[in-house]
Amino acid sequence: MDWSPAVETLVRELSRLPGVGRRSASRLAHHLLRCPEEQARALALSIQESRDKVRPCQCCGNYAEAELCPLCRDPRRDHGIVLVVEKPSDISAFESTGRYRGVYHVLGALLSPLDGIGPDRLNLAALRSRMEGGAVREVVLATPASTEGDATALYIQRFIPSGTSLTRLARGLPVGGELEYSDSLTVLRAYEGRIPA
Repeated sequence: MDWSPAVETLVRELSRLPGVGRRSASRLAHHLLRCPEEQARALALSIQESRDKVRPCQCCGNYAEAELCPLCRDPRRDHGIVLVVEKPSDISAFESTGRYRGVYHVLGALLSPLDGIGPDRLNLAALRSRMEGGAVREVVLATPASTEGDATALYIQRFIPSGTSLTRLARGLPVGGELEYSDSLTVLRAYEGRIPA
């Protein structure tokens, strides 16, 4: 493109965001250049402040601005149930239901030897220390239904103390999903996880 180097740099940086291709990045860049200056500066400032202030929660690994995230500090949460997720954004899916009242543990990644991600790259030490003392009654594994997610779940199962309930999210067909468009593994897991009608 025959844009200024600054615009080209902005498009290139925006296209690095997940789910944003070059065309979307170009539209976003043009929007940012046309919008009121205070709006663009507010966005830039909020990005910078987030990067400066947000760090992992010392207990669960969620985003936090203090030592503990708001969920770990909340005395109304059931700290005896820990739901294990891959990344902080996964927490939103459970919080949006309004039904889960336990706490979370963010791994930060999944085991993937081919990508050089071993157990040392996951937030497992903090999870192990949460297991000590017997305050955790149940661990719910909510890793993705993938090879890496399954391997991570199996690895975690090895160090959950006996007497602690260990569960895994049910898997199967999504609401509104069509059988003919579902893969065989999803159909099999839906069948195996069937419940009384």
